[in-house]
Amino acid sequence: MYRRPLQSFVRTAFNATASRTAGGKVLDQEACFARALVACQLARVSSPSLTPCRTLHMTTQLYNVKETPQHTEEEVGAFTKLIEAMGFTGPLKYNKWKIKIAALRMYTCCVERINYDDFFDKCSLPDTLNSWFLVAQLHVWMCLVRMRQEGREGKYMCTYIVHSMWEDVEQRSKIMGVDAIHRKEAMKLMTETFYAALFGYDEGLLSDDCVLAAALWRNLFNRECEDPRQLELMVEYVRKQMQFIDALNGEDLLLTGEVKWRPLLEENAQSILKVATPTYNDTGL
Repeated sequence: MYRRPLQSFVRTAFNATASRTAGGKVLDQEACFARALVACQLARVSSPSLTPCRTLHMTTQLYNVKETPQHTEEEVGAFTKLIEAMGFTGPLKYNKWKIKIAALRMYTCCVERINYDDFFDKCSLPDTLNSWFLVAQLHVWMCLVRMRQEGREGKYMCTYIVHSMWEDVEQRSKIMGVDAIHRKEAMKLMTETFYAALFGYDEGLLSDDCVLAAALWRNLFNRECEDPRQLELMVEYVRKQMQFIDALNGEDLLLTGEVKWRPLLEENAQSILKVATPTYNDTGL
């Protein structure tokens, strides 16, 4: 898919690891970018000749899990609790194979239904496997956030979405001819990057736009974004995408895994475009 080998990601990751020693400078840069994002919004509001943009979402309150709407937890028996405490999966509402197939389809939607050229162009990202992974993991995270709302079945599906992602990344690295030693090192670094990004994106989603912009700057842009308009574009994209997939039917997602993404650029980003209800047969195909 890409012309550059996976070693470029390894070199980038090692450079990023070395740069983490300057912790104070990074914090100052994050604060600077947050202030730049606010200044960009204020400048656009004060200039009537410019095209109006979305209102900056600001809040001083950090919402915790107890304050967000939660689905009713399914009551399970003592035996199910015991085997799940041992690391096994108890009986689910839907067939496990149906959920696994839906998880694979949902991951496929994250990598096949995204126009990566738009992200590379609008966000000034290099056309490399590392950039592809960073964009893909952003969409995988949004799917994980949505499916975690579907109880035990959703959590089971999340496990196989992540599993499908790592299988895909490993296969891509093998096709590109990366040897086993470098592939193992790269997979380790990508795993650390992925789970750190999940934590940052979760915090940004529950906070205001400045916190979300800082998470995107660290993870998607690798701390190299100098244009606050690019951060604003991606914050708007994440907000509208989460609003969109939250409106999708949970049962349809569990049985089909079909997700249609809204485009990166659109005229009316505040509207929710309701997609057609997916169809599936008795076997979940």
